[in-house]
Amino acid sequence: MKELARLRAKYSDPLPAEHPAEAAILHVDMDAFFVSVELLDRPDLRGKPVVVGGRPDARGVVSAASYEARKFGIHSAMPLRTAARLCPHAVFLDGSRGKYEHWSDRVAAILAKYSPVVEMVSIDEAYLDLAGTERLHGPPLAAAHKLLSEITRSTSLPCSGGLAATRLVAKVSSEQAKPRGLLWIPAGSEEQFLAPLAVRKIPGIGEVTERALHALGIQTVAQLAATPQEKLEKVFGQWGTALHRKARGGDAWEFVIDAEPKSISQNHTFPEDLDDAPAIETMLSHLAQKAAKRLREAGLSAHTLTLTIRYSGFETHTRSRTLPTPAQFDPEIGGVFRELFRANWDRRRKVRLIGVALTGFDHGPAQMELLDGERREKAEKLARAADRLRDRFGFGSVRFGGSLPRDKS
Repeated sequence: MKELARLRAKYSDPLPAEHPAEAAILHVDMDAFFVSVELLDRPDLRGKPVVVGGRPDARGVVSAASYEARKFGIHSAMPLRTAARLCPHAVFLDGSRGKYEHWSDRVAAILAKYSPVVEMVSIDEAYLDLAGTERLHGPPLAAAHKLLSEITRSTSLPCSGGLAATRLVAKVSSEQAKPRGLLWIPAGSEEQFLAPLAVRKIPGIGEVTERALHALGIQTVAQLAATPQEKLEKVFGQWGTALHRKARGGDAWEFVIDAEPKSISQNHTFPEDLDDAPAIETMLSHLAQKAAKRLREAGLSAHTLTLTIRYSGFETHTRSRTLPTPAQFDPEIGGVFRELFRANWDRRRKVRLIGVALTGFDHGPAQMELLDGERREKAEKLARAADRLRDRFGFGSVRFGGSLPRDKS
């Protein structure tokens, strides 16, 4: 079972005595990831403003924008209709989550070759701890350059990286390196690097905090670092303590190896609210299969299955079932979610979001007693074969009957 990295609070001082003497934390960030993946199939769109997220007149938000589109002020999480007003001639694409996950898995496999400690914080970014890998890959800076080059060479996807002694500075430096760059911040030079940047560049500082800091006359990180901690705490409370620490390049987290998650969940928001039961159940089966695969990858089985239904107007209902024996395979997990949906969906209302969650974990491949020995062995073989194909060719390469698109004719 592959080890995954999590985080936990480690210290409260900005740069404690045990702070690493070497810049060995690498933040890898794929450049305009969703757009870059789409351009693999549509090279004719290179150099054009491209927006991924849906039709320009659809409800929804921008998932990603090419650098050409960003010149018009388009950014992720912006309403699609706003993006269309800013750049009417942009190319709008629906996008495919399965396609992005496939390429994310390929990138993750490359990252795992360079460090035993990899934390995927999203589908397109990760942190690596390169400390102790020198004998295999050379000094951290050389290893970082080698890694980024391999990603682009193997996938044709552009990426950027930031190498620093703390996670915060590594993330900021990767953002400053975009696109297709690598920025190294030697240990001890964190404050010097951050000083001229606008306060909004610090992770965690959003629009509200930025306005509050500007009201105090604080525009740059240098000004924030020079502000007494007591003053920041008076205005922002405990967040003021964190702001004081962040301005000096410190963070309060360490990598911790822990392969066991607390829950596994998958959700999907429909482009338009649906009352089409077969279409909703198709997506539900797809989500259940993805959750079951993640469960098996962690070497776990689940006792409790929770269904989420969100209707038009954002009213959300959850229903759970706790199993007497934990489940791990797609047919049983999918069957339970299908039963929960059919028993609890108000057919007079349209569905905006459907979601599944697995909790109450046990180790090992224990399975519901509904499976006899022969069927259980077949289910295990089928799951292993399907998972291997999905790892190699993407999740969408294997789809069980319940998740296949229905032919309305």
